[in-house]
Amino acid sequence: MGTVEPQVAADAQTPVTDGFHLVIDALRLNGIDTIFGLPGIPITDLTRKAQAAGMRVISFRHEQNAGNAAAIAGFMTQKPGICLTVSAPGFLNGLTALANATTNCFPMILISGSSEREIVDLQQGDYEEMDQLAIAKPLAKAAFRVLHAEDIGVGVARAIRAAVSGRPGGVYLDLPARLFPQSIDAAAAAKSLIKVVDPAPRQIPAGEAVQRALELLKGARRPLILLGKGAAYAQADAQIRDLIEKTAIPYLPMSMAKGLLPDTHPQCASAARSFVLPEADVVMLIGARLNWLLSHGKGKTWGGQSQKEWGAQKFIQIDISPQEADSNVRIDAPVVGDIGSCVSAVLAGIGPNWVKPPAEWLDAVAERKNKNLAKMAETLARNPVPMNFHSALAVVRDIIKANPDAILVNEGANALDFTRSIVDMYRPRKRLDVGTWGVMGIGMGFAVAAAVVSGQPVIAIEGDSAFGFSGMEVETLCRYDLPVCVVILNNNGVYRGDERNPTGGRDPAPLVFVKDARYEKLMEAFGGVGVYATSPAELRKAMEQAILSRKPTLINAVIDEGAGTESGRITALNPTAKKK
Repeated sequence: MGTVEPQVAADAQTPVTDGFHLVIDALRLNGIDTIFGLPGIPITDLTRKAQAAGMRVISFRHEQNAGNAAAIAGFMTQKPGICLTVSAPGFLNGLTALANATTNCFPMILISGSSEREIVDLQQGDYEEMDQLAIAKPLAKAAFRVLHAEDIGVGVARAIRAAVSGRPGGVYLDLPARLFPQSIDAAAAAKSLIKVVDPAPRQIPAGEAVQRALELLKGARRPLILLGKGAAYAQADAQIRDLIEKTAIPYLPMSMAKGLLPDTHPQCASAARSFVLPEADVVMLIGARLNWLLSHGKGKTWGGQSQKEWGAQKFIQIDISPQEADSNVRIDAPVVGDIGSCVSAVLAGIGPNWVKPPAEWLDAVAERKNKNLAKMAETLARNPVPMNFHSALAVVRDIIKANPDAILVNEGANALDFTRSIVDMYRPRKRLDVGTWGVMGIGMGFAVAAAVVSGQPVIAIEGDSAFGFSGMEVETLCRYDLPVCVVILNNNGVYRGDERNPTGGRDPAPLVFVKDARYEKLMEAFGGVGVYATSPAELRKAMEQAILSRKPTLINAVIDEGAGTESGRITALNPTAKKK
């Protein structure tokens, strides 16, 4: 155990270790070498000792951002990201990220120091007293507490297995302050640690389930494959590509599945989304859930009009959780297992005599797609003054095309909607965004983790409102000298910045920010590069320099304050929004 610092007991010459080193050893034994967190009582010494042991400790300015970093690190690596926080308020700050990780199926472990059990249970008023385990349980996939040093190995092993097995999620691990200084015989301590064997075992689908799915696909006249972020997480990229290309079925990627195949692939139907969803007669879901992002599989978005009656469409669902089937609509062919095994099994059933979808379906999809792409090209070719979302994102689109290995982090309202539809992705797991909950504030945490995990340049496209949730982490970007280029699409407010106080009073409208805010000065204050850009040419030059220099950069891209539209959903503009 390389990090153990043997001590000599006062009454014997027996080497001992303590809880601090056991936690570190347990993580390192399982291949975890990075911790995201915020030091303080009672975990300050744990961060010091972890760094001394060779682990990378990335310290944030707010625990929620550290938690978001851990969660997306888990998505990128298939190993649980570790977030370390102090007790009570720090734990609560990290809890939002933990809940978001569970909802999005990101493997993450939130480790928090806590007050002593006997005082908490009697409510005697300990420092930052809180029953953290009870609070975390409803929001996590699993929650554990370790009271004795000899159980640290088991606690860490259980947390790892819970985080990554089956449907991944967030796990809470409660470590009371008294645990850390506990002494234990070093030899016994080494034996107590567990290297988790096969933490996420393959789950092979039933043969009859695969055959049922194949029969549905064979009989389809207008089939569609829909890829979710679960397909990206699975890292079964080659199998998914083979399935799509061998069947010749059009496919539609959800936002974090973009890049599994290039968005420019001829079978990609993203530009014809509103056409293919209601027109498809058989839809194969791979790692995607029929939640609000897909209108729950019901209504106008789906077959309610084109299929004459809702429910006429047939669904095949590949998912690791059997409980996901029938959660919103009838699933005619559930295929339960890990995505790699399921897709491989379906591929094995596609022989040389496989019949491609009818030409009229493929032609109809291509026609609608090309028509919409042509409209988009016309819009992107315009150069309004001041910039709008389209003219600014046309630059981002070109930068990503020229740097396909760069990771795109994206959050906001309009900034999210427009970026998803305008900026093409070319590699898997290169687009990281707000996911299932559509939460604001993931931006800087995701950007830090993406840079730390990948070593690649990161481009974070932020609405000015979204940036406000985690903007102080630009200091973290500078402190660790990370190759992150933050682009704030600044229109002076939430959605837009031209609203007025209806009373005529001095207070601004609730959705309006300080006019012409100089966000780039925040990055400059910590030694990074700040750029004020008012034209596509200035934006392009600044982004190219940021990619080349790999220096922390913030570009304040000023756009028309009236360019935005109130957006209540990622999938559709809010119909109640006031038109201006």
